[in-house]
Amino acid sequence: MYIYNVTTNIEEAIHEDWLSWMKKSHIPEMLATGKFSKALMTRVLIEEDMGGVTYSVQYTTDSKETLQRYIDEDADLLRRKCEELFAGKFVSFRTELEIISQQ
Repeated sequence: MYIYNVTTNIEEAIHEDWLSWMKKSHIPEMLATGKFSKALMTRVLIEEDMGGVTYSVQYTTDSKETLQRYIDEDADLLRRKCEELFAGKFVSFRTELEIISQQ
């Protein structure tokens, strides 16, 4: 199993709108690709020097190949939607993780 982690710092002034959009639109669209089995959204509790509010969304997928298919087939369109709505108001970085052990 693999996790595709997206960490985003969003400006405080619009973070409620972004959060609502993530829960109602973006995360359901990610899951609708059929490439992820679940999503876990968390708020990062450490305050950033740059300000804003930071969230992490972890999307679980079955294989590295499925994750690569998401990147090749879906990522650009879904990222573009966020950029169109919240341009210049956020910074995101992505991390690919392999689950080694779960207890």
